[in-house]
Amino acid sequence: MITFSSTKPLKPPSSFPPFLHSVPPSASFRFPPIPSIRNPPSRLRILSLDAAQTFDYETQFKSQYLKSNALKIAVVGFGNFGQFLSKTILRHGHTVLPHSRSDYSLAAADLGLTFFHDLNDLCEQHPEVVLLSTSILSTEKVLAKFPFQRLRRNTLFVDVLSVKEFPRSLMVKYLPEEFDILCTHPMFGPESGKGSWAGLPFVFDKVRVGNDPYRVSRCNKFLSIFEKEGCRMVEMSCAEHDRYAAGSQFVTHTMGRVLEKFGLQSSPINTKGYETLMNLVKNTAGDSFDLYYGLFMYNKNALEQLQKLDMAFESLKKDLFGHLHHVYRNQLFGASVEKPVLYLEQKLLTNGTIPVEAPSIEICREER
Repeated sequence: MITFSSTKPLKPPSSFPPFLHSVPPSASFRFPPIPSIRNPPSRLRILSLDAAQTFDYETQFKSQYLKSNALKIAVVGFGNFGQFLSKTILRHGHTVLPHSRSDYSLAAADLGLTFFHDLNDLCEQHPEVVLLSTSILSTEKVLAKFPFQRLRRNTLFVDVLSVKEFPRSLMVKYLPEEFDILCTHPMFGPESGKGSWAGLPFVFDKVRVGNDPYRVSRCNKFLSIFEKEGCRMVEMSCAEHDRYAAGSQFVTHTMGRVLEKFGLQSSPINTKGYETLMNLVKNTAGDSFDLYYGLFMYNKNALEQLQKLDMAFESLKKDLFGHLHHVYRNQLFGASVEKPVLYLEQKLLTNGTIPVEAPSIEICREER
């Protein structure tokens, strides 16, 4: 609704029927089309724009709907990733209760949140969902000291760790049987997901969710946060996730850290491929080494992938030195040589270098 103010009083056009000037408020009728005003009032000024009134039921119903669908979510581990998730959770109208070992009270205040230094105080707020965003290495320590007795008996626990079988076994071990368990992994972070989550994979496994309609609805409400953000929702078992993640996430982090140690630097003639490698280093080096170590330590498939990477690199070196030896052989004996110098070739492929004890050219010719 827009209210106008003018220096000249506005009068109804003379063409209006006389009865319109004395219509009781309760009357119901259709107004005829308002004729155009030839001389509009000068210096119009807007006094109010769509002011909410006490009878604005649309706004009231919307507010009640949002409150009825809101979850009270405790974020345990309010570091970089915990804050990253909390911003989106808040945007969907849910309540966030942050806690961490380190003091993130200023970061919480920036989001309009109250930071809980004591885990007991947090649990007494009776959150419906406890979101574990701790590091992989500290998860067991957190669960072992968690004051479960201060929570509601069927609280939903959700983890967002990069490995899945490890936290699954810990939650089954430490959580009371009445508690629900949802293992998830948003396969993106503050760097890769800072623009949009649309199309990014979100893996989840409903390890233990009660059949009660409230508990089913609560779990679905939490998952809907990522659905509404456009994530590609992938439901799979924790074991299956770890098998795939070892071949994708662990390998990605390994290559990023190798290139970081290599000292990859920008140049005036960067190619698209080189820029991709630099972005890989940026995305992986920003994570703590504890995360990378956790990917290796608590995913039984990671060691196998590391060995495969090592074997692939050695195989590539042998291919390179093998072709190099072919060039040397042609330079020494000419392109018409029918048989390779087996001794020299075998040594080169085995050691990756030209052996010092290689026979002289004359000896090779005699053997030929």
